[in-house]
This record gives sequence, structure tokens and C-alpha cells, in this order.
Amino acid sequence: MAENGYLLFVWKSSGYELEERSGEPPKPGERVEVGEETQWVSKVAASPLPGDSRLCVYLQAA
Repeated sequence: MAENGYLLFVWKSSGYELEERSGEPPKPGERVEVGEETQWVSKVAASPLPGDSRLCVYLQAA
């Protein structure tokens, strides 16, 4: 699955956004840099997009 990358479900003040990332997804509890902010991984689950086999990493503001 790493060759396809993963999705980030990113919290922003304007709402949530999906971002594509390459490589291995981070694990729950790890911190991720998004723009100028650091957020933490709350869970890793299946992509919310129909037919998408990638994992989705759900973030929360730190």
C-alpha cells in the first residue's frame, strides 16, 4: 500500500480537508507537520473515498 501513499484527514479552522501523501503512513499518537502546524494522529482507517484502497490518517490539532 505504501506505493500508493495515503491520505491525511486534516483539521483546519475552515473545516476538514483531505491531502495526499507518499510513503508509509504515520501511526496513532505520532505528530505530523501540516503547513506551519503540528497535529497528531488520532486514528488510521480505510479511505473515505469510494474504491480507494489507501489508508487515511485522521489528524487532530495539537
